[in-house]
Amino acid sequence: MAVGAAGNPPTTPPTLRALTALPALDDAAKMLSTSSIDVVGYASTTTAYAIGFDAETAIVSRLSALFAVPVAATCASAVLALRFLDVERVALIGAPWFDAELNELGAAYFRSQGFDVTSSASAGLSQDPRRIEPAAVCAWTAGHLGDEAEGIFIGGNGFRAAGALEPLEAAVGRPVLTSNQVLLWNLLAHAGAPFEIKGYGQLFAQKLPALEPNVGCRRSSLTPNQPHPQPLTRLRDRQALRLQLSASRNLAMICFTL
Repeated sequence: MAVGAAGNPPTTPPTLRALTALPALDDAAKMLSTSSIDVVGYASTTTAYAIGFDAETAIVSRLSALFAVPVAATCASAVLALRFLDVERVALIGAPWFDAELNELGAAYFRSQGFDVTSSASAGLSQDPRRIEPAAVCAWTAGHLGDEAEGIFIGGNGFRAAGALEPLEAAVGRPVLTSNQVLLWNLLAHAGAPFEIKGYGQLFAQKLPALEPNVGCRRSSLTPNQPHPQPLTRLRDRQALRLQLSASRNLAMICFTL
């Protein structure tokens, strides 16, 4: 699904809530019912903001029951990552196309989970995600970050901010998370996948916590006492890990050949 102003995405809260209705979810799941799936990711930051943590958790349980594999959602993954990094005071940076209402809903989402949201604002960058460069993300965020924040969450699965992770963490001296980063981190944990990823934030350098399984799914084999993870090339005898990612309206498959 297209994101940003050019794609006219469904980003109003009422529309986002409508896209989480059971018929829509079931229809999207059927599109992948014949695929070989290891894990499923629900990749929509704004949907979670619009419906809240509890409803997002219900979506995860629903999809998990449909696919009988582990499922992770973007903002719930961010909550897990922030807690794992011991961040309590977080600054939220929304994609440039997030309006004030979405930023307020984002703040409410994280406050509902016990975080102190020090700020919540959209990045003052191009409305076209294709024109956003990592250097611009780094410079804008570093220039608008208050001293009180212990960490940063950059929201928006269509916001190309991954390339800014390493230089931004170096610039501000605090953990920086993005929507796609935390989702992938959580998906790999649920898949029981040992990995080594460098250059995309300190989150990937940490040992992963033991994860509670989704309803009807197996428990991750990773525990806090596990030795330093091995490269992804060893995963499943060097077979590709199939990651199923969804974006609001549709479920879309992304294959990572490792």
